[in-house]
Amino acid sequence: MSVPVSLLDLAPINEGMTARDSFEASAAVARSADELGYRRIWYAEHHNMATIASSATSVLIAHIATLTRRIRLGAGGVMLPNHAPLTIAEQFGTLATLHPDRIDLGLGRAPGSDQNTMRALRRDPASADTFPQDVLELQGYLTGNSRIPGVDAIPGKGTNVPLYILGSSLFGARLAAALGLPYSFASHFAPAALQEAVALYRREFSPSDQLAEPYVIAGVNATAADTTEQAKEQAHLARRRMAAQLLARGRTLTPEEADAALDSPAGRQVMQMATYSAVGTPGEVREYLAWFAGHAEADELIVAPQAGTLEGRLRTVELVAQAMEATAG
Repeated sequence: MSVPVSLLDLAPINEGMTARDSFEASAAVARSADELGYRRIWYAEHHNMATIASSATSVLIAHIATLTRRIRLGAGGVMLPNHAPLTIAEQFGTLATLHPDRIDLGLGRAPGSDQNTMRALRRDPASADTFPQDVLELQGYLTGNSRIPGVDAIPGKGTNVPLYILGSSLFGARLAAALGLPYSFASHFAPAALQEAVALYRREFSPSDQLAEPYVIAGVNATAADTTEQAKEQAHLARRRMAAQLLARGRTLTPEEADAALDSPAGRQVMQMATYSAVGTPGEVREYLAWFAGHAEADELIVAPQAGTLEGRLRTVELVAQAMEATAG
């Protein structure tokens, strides 16, 4: 496969784990991915979720950067309406200054939280409406062409941290095309508009100083193991965790309760979110991911390892790399 392969680490806090355990697991995954040739690892901003530890995304990136040697690291993404663009420019400018040519900045406009959490973040519900203008303001700080007279990001100015627009709808595709930025589609949990959004992005793309031609990253779930049965077992454990996270708001469910939740109408709807999932042996995973890359017209795949244990995640990371012959690039 010539398509580069990257990782999305959701920094899960599984049952019986602490946030520190999650960070140690992310460090183990990152070290492995660094050695195996993955192009990048991204971490996503979520708030007030008992099962996800990556709320302070830039801090986690800084920690992982000190433990790895080559792999690119970034946000997939920062929910920009939660923040002042200047603050994000300073954070990622600091990261890029400390770790040159290794930092990415993916930007989303979703809240990454519920209404109460939005209030706790002091977020204006209408702030998503200014997302395009905020992206341009942020870009100005990072390129050294500030749109606010007399205001610079220090550190940040002139670091040219590459920006990526994240999305799961036509809005993000249209914005990425208009700004001439790479587009990352969240097909690992929002598969419905994948092909339409990618087609629109490629059709309407305008070259920019950052990017001459359209570039698509597509998200896909993966669970790999030595046998098909082992992979299916790990994938099922991950689905049970998803049931607790999305249907029980993180409340601990027994295996029987989790299976019942998955069998409910709401559970079946949740399972539709994971439509694009590669589960099986390295050969089976390779075949699926090769198909998916063509289906998504992707220039790069970002894989979300889905396994019920850390050992399962690490094995998935190892076997996916072997299956896809991941190259750093």
